Amino acid sequence: MGEHIQISPYDPQWPLLFEPLGQQLRVALGPVALRIDHIGSTAVPNLDAKPILDIQISVASLEPVASYRLPLETLGFLWRADNPDRLKRYFRETPGTRRTHIHVRRAGSFSEQFALLFRDYLRASPQDAAHYAALKYRLAGEWSADRQAYTEAKGPFIWQIMQKADVWAKETGWEPGNSDG
Repeated sequence: MGEHIQISPYDPQWPLLFEPLGQQLRVALGPVALRIDHIGSTAVPNLDAKPILDIQISVASLEPVASYRLPLETLGFLWRADNPDRLKRYFRETPGTRRTHIHVRRAGSFSEQFALLFRDYLRASPQDAAHYAALKYRLAGEWSADRQAYTEAKGPFIWQIMQKADVWAKETGWEPGNSDG
C-alpha cells in the first residue's frame, strides 16, 4: 500500500527533464556508467504514464556498489538497499524532489536489454503503446492504492509486448542505440 497511482497524459517535458539529469549522471559517474538511458513509459513519445522519470545506468558489475553509490548519493539519490530485485541496484529521489527512479543494471544482462527493447519497441509501435496506456489507466483505477498489485497486473501484457518486440528485433536487426546520457 502507499500513495495513489496517478497516470498522467504524456508530457513532452519528460525527455527534456532527463537531458540535464543524464548529463549530471555522466559527469558524476564517468567511466563507471557504460550507458545512461531514459527508460520506462516517460521515455516513449505520446505514452501516458506515471510522471516518474526512470533512468537505467549500465555498469560492468553490480559490485562494488560504492563505485556508483557514492556519486549517486552526492547527486541526492538514496540507495534502496531493501530492493528485492537482485538483478539491479535501485535508487530514489530525495523526499521533496521530482520523482526519479534509478535502476543500476549489469551491462549486457537480460534485465538491461529487456528495458531497452521494451522502450524501443513501444517507440516504434504507437498502437501497442496506446493499448499499454489504456491498460495502465484501467489498472490504476482498480489498484490505485496498491502499487505492487498494479505492477503485477501489468505483467501478462508486458510479456505479450515482449513477444512482439522479440519478433520486431529479429526483423529489424535491433540493437540498443547510443546511450542517452
